[in-house]
Amino acid sequence: MDLHSRTDLMEATWKRYRQARKTGKTKILTEVCAATGYHRKYAIGKIGKLEECRPPKPAKPRRREPLYGRDVLGVVEKIWQEAGYPWSVRLKAIFVLWRPWIRKRFRLSRAQEAALLRISPRTIDRALQDKKRDKRRRIYGRTKPGVLLRHRIPIKCESWDVQTPGYLELDTVSHSGENSSGLFASSLNLTDIGSTWVETRAVLGKGEKEILEAFRQISQVLPFAIAAIDSDNGGEFINHRLWRHCEESRIGFTRSRPYKKDDNAHIEQKNWTHVRRLIGWDRYDSPEAVRALNELYAQELRLYLNLFQPSVKLIRMERRGSRKTRRYDAPQTPLDRLAKMPGADPEKIRNLQELRARLDPFALASVIRRKLDRIWKLKAPRGQAIVRRIDPHSEREIARVLSKTLGAKTSDPKSKGAPSEASLE
Repeated sequence: MDLHSRTDLMEATWKRYRQARKTGKTKILTEVCAATGYHRKYAIGKIGKLEECRPPKPAKPRRREPLYGRDVLGVVEKIWQEAGYPWSVRLKAIFVLWRPWIRKRFRLSRAQEAALLRISPRTIDRALQDKKRDKRRRIYGRTKPGVLLRHRIPIKCESWDVQTPGYLELDTVSHSGENSSGLFASSLNLTDIGSTWVETRAVLGKGEKEILEAFRQISQVLPFAIAAIDSDNGGEFINHRLWRHCEESRIGFTRSRPYKKDDNAHIEQKNWTHVRRLIGWDRYDSPEAVRALNELYAQELRLYLNLFQPSVKLIRMERRGSRKTRRYDAPQTPLDRLAKMPGADPEKIRNLQELRARLDPFALASVIRRKLDRIWKLKAPRGQAIVRRIDPHSEREIARVLSKTLGAKTSDPKSKGAPSEASLE
């Protein structure tokens, strides 16, 4: 049998071979091998290649009715916006925590409420994926390293493993806008490792005295005693004022390695979620702006974030080959974590739990938005000339040094220190 005859035979046989049962395939294969002289395995391969060359059958579209309608997904989107755009796992926990207030605000039916509580985090991600594209922006730091007391303040680079509150990481977030010249506002941000409790205060500048005063104010409202703090190497922390205060109050004081932000990963995350995402990157350099920021930080925002916003904690990280898998605990609010920890102030915890029962998270979110609108109006205009605030004595000293330097460069002996035209060129 010539090549064309064998090809025609295979063309006529492969469809019948694929539709036959096992015993029928054996008989067809025996006939083909007898007629063409092919080995059985070779004939099977030829039939397989012929099938692959044929155009594939059009796949039937998978028709599946959506489990959640626009009524439920619309409520999911509104709660996501009111809650400050949390991660889907945290948002699902918010549905349970905020259920009494969700019922009052959205008037859901029983079926809609059941669907809202049943929806999975992955489905939430798919429903909200088109609305998450413009929520990321890069952060630029304004930290100046402190060089004093480095030999007295030890470095801590290992991870925290604590089961009691009071071990804090702290950092500052600058509100300098596009220009870091002059005096501008900064937010002192502080988080507890064990409970994820967060407190924030705004100061004008990052002077030692202002940072220490803000730290003392935060210490008075915390529902637990401070056991130790860990900061970066900025001069606002590495100074004698804060170090002496920690020594007198018997508070442990450690610092991270220079240029290693991972050593302060907890507070770096809170800098974004609790400050930068809300306030933005604009410049605030007036006392009015600092007062407006503190009215927000010390009142509604701290209650909203610590009483109504669940967070997750990393339990362990598993590595399988080159792939890492992170395992988290169940989402809980900082207040709920504190209530289960030894060492928290029981009276303050009880008062906060009673306060949470009286507050409405949607009303808190509305007040926060109004205060943010007021804060945004206090930002410094772009392109505005920055006036440096210099001590009068320092200003006279700078003028004297400049005058002496420029006078030395001039060739006119009668100038007496005044700059000549040649030196100005």
